[in-house]
Amino acid sequence: MKIAMIVVRTLMGLLLIFSSVVYLFKLTPVPPLSGDVKTYNEGLAVVNLMVYVKVIELICGLLFVIGRYVTLAIVAILPILFNIVLFHAVVMPSGIGPGLFLLLGDIFLAIYYRKNLVPLFSAK
Repeated sequence: MKIAMIVVRTLMGLLLIFSSVVYLFKLTPVPPLSGDVKTYNEGLAVVNLMVYVKVIELICGLLFVIGRYVTLAIVAILPILFNIVLFHAVVMPSGIGPGLFLLLGDIFLAIYYRKNLVPLFSAK
């Protein structure tokens, strides 16, 4: 189980680092957008939200790769992963694979680190 956790954590971290670096440093040209995808991206561009999301992805990816503060990264990245999967499920189903892998990987890591997450759900 520990080896599976290390593999999933590392793969997730590398995928998050790759996607955020490609976006932040504009390493690939943006394809022309149309329809709902264009509307969604224009809405995010108004407040420059994608930059903040990609910085959070980069930080969480680095935390996953180095193996420090993994519980914090699990909690911080979860809402972003939900949005990625929901976006692809509703607007662009063709790209749901990587997002689904990240979401399922995050859930797997949350189960593995559940002893660290228990205090978040305890009523005082």
